[in-house]
Amino acid sequence: MKTKGLLLFATLSWLFFTNVIHAQKGIRIGYIDMDYILENVPEYNEASSELETKIQKWKVEIEAELKDVEEMRKELNNEKVLLTKELIEEREEDIFFKEKEILEYQQKRFGPNGDLFIQKKRLVQPVQDQVFVAVQEIAKNKKYDFVFDKTADLVMLYSADRHDISDQVLLRINRVSKRKQLNSKKDKKSLERAEKRNTEQEKEVSDRDRIAKERLSEREALLEQRKAERDSIREAKKKDFEARRAKLIELQKRKKDSINSLKAQREKLKEGENPSDSDNGSEENNN
Repeated sequence: MKTKGLLLFATLSWLFFTNVIHAQKGIRIGYIDMDYILENVPEYNEASSELETKIQKWKVEIEAELKDVEEMRKELNNEKVLLTKELIEEREEDIFFKEKEILEYQQKRFGPNGDLFIQKKRLVQPVQDQVFVAVQEIAKNKKYDFVFDKTADLVMLYSADRHDISDQVLLRINRVSKRKQLNSKKDKKSLERAEKRNTEQEKEVSDRDRIAKERLSEREALLEQRKAERDSIREAKKKDFEARRAKLIELQKRKKDSINSLKAQREKLKEGENPSDSDNGSEENNN
């Protein structure tokens, strides 16, 4: 729980820090997908295939041993009526030790510090080292401020594809692999020239991308400004309409109240006239 709290604090601190930097200048952020890179490194796939063969072999061995234990249990259950107490206990002890050996073998192969964990670490480590070197090179050349691993514990709720530099990392890893496979100086120099051309082309593409992004950013800002202006005009019209509507409703209410007031006054006058008419009639009858 304490570790999670520290991680949350560190994340919030980082977000605050990046917001401060972003307020001062435009930052460049990239990310890699380590799983994608591993899947596309031939050396890793070959070694991973060999490891998977070993894993299947270990599983078959364990399943065979478990099947033997099951057979031992069945035989003991079938023969219990014919065996003495001492023989039964001896057979049960054999089964117990057999199960213990299987459990120890499972831990040796698949435990937290077992062969599978160690060999996976040995398998991934060289690629991770190459990725680290490639990321350092790309970040330096293309002036990235931050590069993250999409598959790491820091959760990325959203990541635009244009910030993914995984293919660039793979390209550099493959270059290093090819360079190691070449023996003659001529081939190495040829490869270096090709890499130089590719680097220059990448720089041109990068510059074009940067200019395109800047233009896109400017266009988005302009569109946002226009939208804000339209929203402002629309809001002003809406307020004006609401004001005129409220005024009209108020006038209608006053008119209605005035009519109702006149009606009430007339009703009162009628009620006042009726009693006097009745009194006049009585007087005429008396005369």
